[in-house]
Order: sequence, then structure tokens, then C-alpha cells
Amino acid sequence: MKNVTDSFVSLGHWPSAGSFGFNTDILATNLINLSVVLGVLIFFGKGVLNDLLDNRKQRILSTIGNSEELRKGAIEQLERARARLRKVEMEAEEYRINGYSEIEREKVNLINATSESLEQLENYKNETLHFEQQRAINQVRQQVFQQALQGAIGALNSCLNSELHFHTISANIGILGAMEEITD
Repeated sequence: MKNVTDSFVSLGHWPSAGSFGFNTDILATNLINLSVVLGVLIFFGKGVLNDLLDNRKQRILSTIGNSEELRKGAIEQLERARARLRKVEMEAEEYRINGYSEIEREKVNLINATSESLEQLENYKNETLHFEQQRAINQVRQQVFQQALQGAIGALNSCLNSELHFHTISANIGILGAMEEITD
């Protein structure tokens, strides 16, 4: 460190003007050489450096412009994708609602069809019961009629003579024939 300060102190004590010689102080001469080289570089390299910086600036601006265009394109694609997504979501919601309403309609139709089937079965059951009741009533009537007829025939047989008996039997056979035709 002492050498560095000595070299700066020695810079203040230059030999008198008129003598020309070599300065053996390495630090002092290096600083002068370095400042000369830097001065020459700045003077002559300023244009080249400006051109390099301008080219770099143009490339950066071009890259920024391209990035901006790509960003705008990406935003437009994103907006189109969002619009398509909204459309698809609306269609999905519509399908879902229509599906639910279709399911509800089918459910109501199935319930109505089942109700109608049950009602028809109930009607068939009632008709069958009514038919069976009528048939049973008719059988009971026939049996009562036959028993009454047999009782009447028995009473007539005991009270009548054979000629009257023969006429009564013929009349009753005619009545029975007529009744069989009515019941058939």
C-alpha cells in the first residue's frame, strides 16, 4: 500500500520540463497508458459501441413487439376459448335440464301408464266379480226354479188325474223350453 501512495506522491514531483527520460514508476505509467487507451477507445469506439447498442436496442424492441403481438394473439385465443367454454357450459346445462325434464316426463308417463294398467285390472276384476255373481245368482235361480217346479209337479201329481196330468206336463215342458231359450 505504501508503494501505491508513494507513486501518487511521486506524480506530484515530476522532473523539470526540459528533460526527457523514462519513467520507471510502473503504476504511474500504467495509469497514463490506461487513460490514453480508454480515451482512444472512447473516441474511436463510441460509434461502434453506439451501433452495437442501437442494434441491441432494436432487437430488444423487436422482441418486445413480437412478444406483445403474441400476447395479444394469446389473449384473443383465450377469449375465444372462454366464449366456446361458456357456450359448451350453456349447452351442457341445457342438456342437463332437458335430460331432467325428459326423465320427469318419462317418470310421469310411466306412473300414468301404470295407473291406467292398474285401473284396467281393477275394472277387469270388478267385471269378473260381477260376472261370477250374476252366474251364481242365475244358478241359484235355476235351482230354486227347478225345486219349485218339482214341488209343483209333485203337488199336481197327487191332485190330478192322468189326463189333466198329461196336459199339465205338456204345458210345463213348453214353458221350460221357452225359458231355456231365454237363458241361452
